[in-house]
Amino acid sequence: MFRQATRAIVQRFSAATTIRGGRQFSTEVPATPTADSAFVEAWKKVIPNIDPPKTPSAFMIPRPSTPSSIPTKLTVNFVLPYQSELATKEVDMVIIPATTGQMGVLPGHVPTIAELKPGILSVHEANNVTKYFISSGFAFIHANSVADVIAVEAVPLDQIDPSLVQKGLAEFTQKVSSASTDLEKAEAQIGLDVHSALNSALSG
Repeated sequence: MFRQATRAIVQRFSAATTIRGGRQFSTEVPATPTADSAFVEAWKKVIPNIDPPKTPSAFMIPRPSTPSSIPTKLTVNFVLPYQSELATKEVDMVIIPATTGQMGVLPGHVPTIAELKPGILSVHEANNVTKYFISSGFAFIHANSVADVIAVEAVPLDQIDPSLVQKGLAEFTQKVSSASTDLEKAEAQIGLDVHSALNSALSG
C-alpha cells in the first residue's frame, strides 16, 4: 500500500512542481551510467527477456580511498533514480534535511547514514549556494570526506512555481479530510507533507 501511495504522489509531485518555461531539470555534468554487474547477472537469471533497469549506483563512480589528513573540500555525489545531478563535485559544505533536523556536512565529518525528509538540500561552494528541494531519500557520509546523497525526486528551488505549490497544498489538505480508505489517506498525507515542506522552503 505504501509503495502504491509513494508512486502516486511522486507522479503528482512531478506535475505540481512544474519548472518555469517547461524545461526539464538535468545535471550539468552527467556521469556516464555503468552497469552493476552483480545486479545485472541476478536480473538476467530471473527475467532474461527484459533489460535490467538502471539503479542509482549506476551513475556513481568509485570513491577514492580514505586520506591520511582531512581534505579542504567535501566531495559530493547527488543522484536520483534516473540521473546524476552532481558527480564528484568538490564543495565547502552541504546542508541536508535529515529526519532528525538540518544537518551540516563538512570535510572530515564522522561517517553517518541519515534518512532524508522533504526539504532543502543546500550545496555551498565558495560564495555560491545552490538549493534543491528533495522529496525524500538517504545521505551516506563516508570517512574519506565523500557524501552520497540519493533522493527520490529533486528540483532546483528557484525553478518551482509557488502558485502550483499553493494549489497542491490546498488540494491535499482537502483530501486528508475527505479520504475514506487507507490508501487515499496515505496518498493525501504524503502529498500534504511534501507541499507543506515546499511552501516552507519557498517562504523561508
